[in-house]
Amino acid sequence: MASSKPVVFNNTVLRDGHQSLAATRMPTSMMLPICPLLDSMDFGALETWGGATIDSGLRFLGEFPFDRLDALKKACPKTKHMMLFRGQNIVAYSHFPDDVVQAFVRTSAKHGMDIFRIFDALNDTRNMECAIKAVKEVGKEAHGTICYTTSPVHTVDTFIRLGVELEEMGCDAVVLKDMAGLIPPYVAHEIISGLKSNIKIPVIIHTHETAGMGAPTYYAAVDAGVDSIDTSIAPFANGTGQPDTARMQALLKDHPRCPSYDTKKLRELHLYFKKIYDELGFYTSKKNEGIDTDVLNYQVPGGMLSNFRVQLKEQKMEDKFDQVFAEVPYVREKLGWIPLVTPTSQIVGTQAMMNVKFGRWKMFTPQAMDIALGYYGRTPAPVDAEVRKLAEEKSGKPPIDCRPADLKKPGMEDLREQLREKGIKDDDEHCVIYAMFPQQLEDLYKKPRSAYALKSPADKKPEGAANPSSGTFKISIDGAAPHTVKVQQL
Repeated sequence: MASSKPVVFNNTVLRDGHQSLAATRMPTSMMLPICPLLDSMDFGALETWGGATIDSGLRFLGEFPFDRLDALKKACPKTKHMMLFRGQNIVAYSHFPDDVVQAFVRTSAKHGMDIFRIFDALNDTRNMECAIKAVKEVGKEAHGTICYTTSPVHTVDTFIRLGVELEEMGCDAVVLKDMAGLIPPYVAHEIISGLKSNIKIPVIIHTHETAGMGAPTYYAAVDAGVDSIDTSIAPFANGTGQPDTARMQALLKDHPRCPSYDTKKLRELHLYFKKIYDELGFYTSKKNEGIDTDVLNYQVPGGMLSNFRVQLKEQKMEDKFDQVFAEVPYVREKLGWIPLVTPTSQIVGTQAMMNVKFGRWKMFTPQAMDIALGYYGRTPAPVDAEVRKLAEEKSGKPPIDCRPADLKKPGMEDLREQLREKGIKDDDEHCVIYAMFPQQLEDLYKKPRSAYALKSPADKKPEGAANPSSGTFKISIDGAAPHTVKVQQL
């Protein structure tokens, strides 16, 4: 046994739980009544912010992101607060200047964020360095996060080396992030054992139950000595979410490392969130609640899989489902075997659909071209030479090998000026949100409150007729024409 200490549970119900199972539509008002109980559980951390919650809160709920953080920090003062942070992308889809990243970290820390889980979609640690340093400078915890994926160039040793590098960069912990629920128990045991043998800082694992392997994978990780695992509260758990807390504790019964979270309180939490789940019924889907073994065949995140079914139907390409998803690994390989996590999952999936619809690389999206040319960072394997040449010809942009943010000028002063011109507060809070979501921030001050009303479960269309959890957002990289993507954010 690698460790005799009880494993620590972090809880994701206020972030990844409803993001994975209810389209990130849980408003702060639904969270606050249960916060005292969550705060009394002695979880290692509560994931309360980051990921898609900042975008969705602005876009669909009419919430200014820092107001949520303030409210939740006040309601849960005892437990550490944790957020998911996309490195140089912050919580958006393109790279930002260093001063914007630093300002976001400073401001988030000021509003009470304790733990920043920092990842990069390509596992390019250069894109994580600025955020890690910024977190350390404000005295908070930087958790270096490795995106798990499978490919010929991703091995157990690959992930262990990344963990060692993240420790050397000053991280306070290393997280193995399995965003698609693909990691088998044995592989998880091998990676966690290797990390525990090679680094001194805590090791954490995060997975999803999409393919039914989440709970057994956690069990294997606990055997291997993992320090913490992420669980949620049913019904915002299991399926495309994290394993349920009560279920995971029951699975570990009589295990030397089984924790002792209050089962009566866990029951109270379940009953409360069941009511909330029912109230958010318009945004939930039966397809996300069960086991989807298709994810094992296509090696893509479950949310991406379910949402692309709908996208293909809207494009009148439902008969091309197998072709499109067979194209995903081809696109991944040509783009250097990149992991599939926001924003790369959306980019690769869309390019695969374009390849099937128009012919390979006939419709080369601006974002896929930027990956091929290095504007997202260093890919795990070299980009196919012909694809890179085609991207250079079509875009008129040269390939780069430097850290992409090195090409960006400081942005905070320009953001302040733009906000002043629009009559919006120009403090750091508004600047960093405006940098990522300018239209959504402007809409927040223009739209009537009724525009952000949640829909009733009674308004829900039959399963398969539409997918309200898909979300639509536009990515515009370095001034390129906006590209509409309609798949789940991760």
